[in-house]
Parts: sequence; structure tokens; C-alpha cells
Amino acid sequence: MTEPTTDGRLAKGERRKQELIEATLRVVARDGVAGVSHRAVAAEADLPPTAAAYHFKRIDDLLTGALTLCMDEAAERMRRLAAATDGSLDDLRAMARLMARVARDPAMLRAEYELFLLAARRPELRPPAQRWLTALADFARCYTSSPVRVQVLLGTVDGLLLQALLTDRPPSADDYEAVLREVLRPDH
Repeated sequence: MTEPTTDGRLAKGERRKQELIEATLRVVARDGVAGVSHRAVAAEADLPPTAAAYHFKRIDDLLTGALTLCMDEAAERMRRLAAATDGSLDDLRAMARLMARVARDPAMLRAEYELFLLAARRPELRPPAQRWLTALADFARCYTSSPVRVQVLLGTVDGLLLQALLTDRPPSADDYEAVLREVLRPDH
């Protein structure tokens, strides 16, 4: 039995879908969720106006793709950090640098939280957001076995990143590290 040959159309279609999802994120970052339309996303991707509607029948499909992409990327960064963490204070510095880097891109941070809020309203969109929270909780568990302190870290990280959107100068890695050291003092 021979394997079917691929003529490249499937791969091209997948690339096109990825381009449209990435364009959706940029539209959300710039205009919010309300700014997402098939036409706006296609224009952002520099594709024909019908491209977005061809690959994503509903706007919700575009938003689901964008939410999944940004939350899975954030969760993967956090999983890598947690896997490399030995519970030392040096690793808190790595987390603080990651937070500072994220806060320096306010447009993308706004997009992530717009999509996060969309998941709060639509239960079917919650799994990607939950993967981010699970990865962050796994990082916290490298420092504490207290479920309360883990929950405090989850709220602290999201709260600090949301607050960064309201400032003209985002907090530095040193600022984040001071908070993380307080919240995640190693268990004794």
C-alpha cells in the first residue's frame, strides 16, 4: 500500500489559516475584539477579502483560533520556565524578566486579555486560557505546596500585567522580581 502524495494544497491551506489567525491577533491588539471581521482580518494578512471567510466560516472561529494561539504560546513559555526551575530565587528572576518582556508589548498584552475576557463569557473558549493558568500554577508549585499561595501567584501575575497596561512606563524586571520574591518565598 502506498502513502497518498500531497500536492502542497493542504500545506498551503494550513499556512494561510495560520496567517489569518496571526492577523486576527494583530487586529484584536489594535482594534479590540469588536474590530474583528473577515474583511479586516484578510486585509491585515494582505490576502483577498474572501480568504478569511473561506477558511473560517464564523468570526467566532477566527477568535477561537487567535485565543488558542496566544494562550498556548504563553502556556508553552511558562511550561518551559517551570521545567527549568529548581525553586531557586534565580529562577524567579527569569520569571520576572519574562513578565517585563510581555509588558513591553502592550498591544499584544491587550489582545491576550481581550481574548481572555472573551473566554470568560464563552465557556467553550476556556480550555486555552485554562492551559495558561495551569502552566503558571505548575511554576508556582516549584516554590510552594500551599494551594493558597499558588492562587495568590495566579492573581498577582494577571493583576500586575493588567496594571502594566495602565502605565506609561511598564514595570521593570526588578519590580516584578520584588513582588515574586514576596509571593513565592521558598517554603521552609
